[in-house]
Amino acid sequence: MTAAHRVLTSDRLPKPRFHYSPVVKAGPWILVSGMIALDAETGVLAAGGPAAETAKIMDNLKAALPDLGLTIAQLCRARIYTTQFEQFPAINEAWTVALKAVKDPPARTSVGVSALPLGASVEIEFEFYEENQS
Repeated sequence: MTAAHRVLTSDRLPKPRFHYSPVVKAGPWILVSGMIALDAETGVLAAGGPAAETAKIMDNLKAALPDLGLTIAQLCRARIYTTQFEQFPAINEAWTVALKAVKDPPARTSVGVSALPLGASVEIEFEFYEENQS
């Protein structure tokens, strides 16, 4: 990484199982790699299907935000990938519940895919913007 890029960490995020940085800061942008619904302590994928996985991803993200120096209100864009697009209403409901306190929700893209890592049915990546950089 260059001086303009640095890796941010939080023990509240699941540890990566592959070679990548879960969170990277580049200028005012904080980019969160695609997250699946892993338990941060055990590394086990959440059970219960797309809605439960979405809720777990959002819970993991929100738990890590203080460590990353962010708030959910700074979320600018998210991309949701799912292998069960027919379940999108349930995914959307879990998303809405997780962001109920956010006045202006972020931009969002949703994509149906044929497969995701570790058998997950939902993966979400996030982009935050930090106005006052430190």
